[in-house]
Amino acid sequence: MKAEEKKVGEGVNFERIRRITGYLVGTTDRFNNGKKAEERDRVKHEAPKLAEK
Repeated sequence: MKAEEKKVGEGVNFERIRRITGYLVGTTDRFNNGKKAEERDRVKHEAPKLAEK
């Protein structure tokens, strides 16, 4: 595959980052029960799908 044919971000190792209660976090494993409940109760929004070429 030629370099110009690669998709943007392809091959980049990226972990999900979320903003919860004012903190940028990758995982919630260290959150107390209150913060875990706040994250669970939030409305989830989907990111728009990018069109395939």
